Amino acid sequence: MLKTAFLTLLTLAIAIVGGAGSVWYLLDSRQGVDAYRIGPWTAFPDIGTAEADPYSAARVAREGILALGRAEGLSFVAERDSAGGELRRECAYAIDGGFPTARFWTLYGADASLDVIRTGKERPAALHSREVVYRTDDTVLIAADHSPRPGNWLMLEGSGKLYFVLTFYDTPIASSTGLSDVMLPTIKKTGCHA
Repeated sequence: MLKTAFLTLLTLAIAIVGGAGSVWYLLDSRQGVDAYRIGPWTAFPDIGTAEADPYSAARVAREGILALGRAEGLSFVAERDSAGGELRRECAYAIDGGFPTARFWTLYGADASLDVIRTGKERPAALHSREVVYRTDDTVLIAADHSPRPGNWLMLEGSGKLYFVLTFYDTPIASSTGLSDVMLPTIKKTGCHA
């Protein structure tokens, strides 16, 4: 009888710890049931809709974020560069390429909670579509670094994990068919500070 009670308690403990651990992993992971990947960028197109999977809905509720609906826009998050390396705040990156059609887009460097990195200066680590310099072929080269760079510069400070958040507002790619042929910029590490 004691053996049966012990096995029952052990089974319950494994089930509770395993279940809670798997839910915690899915809520913290940038991979998910509805994740859509384009190169290093990941989006959850259904996150602001009634069709969102339960984990996405729980992530929105837990983090207190205001998710965009399909008619409003779509956010992409990158936690790795195009070569698969983890993004770090002490490194420099070149974000290079074209951006899909959108009325407006923003790009910012973020911490682990996806909040914009506060630099302690007047400007945060953020850029938007109306302040960047475009090439003649409508592509953009953005240098993300601690030190100022000519052209488009996204200021980074500190050390630790880094995320880039790219949000498109009022864009056709937010529709279910619009994601099939989207090209997003690449992220290449150009060096690291000691």
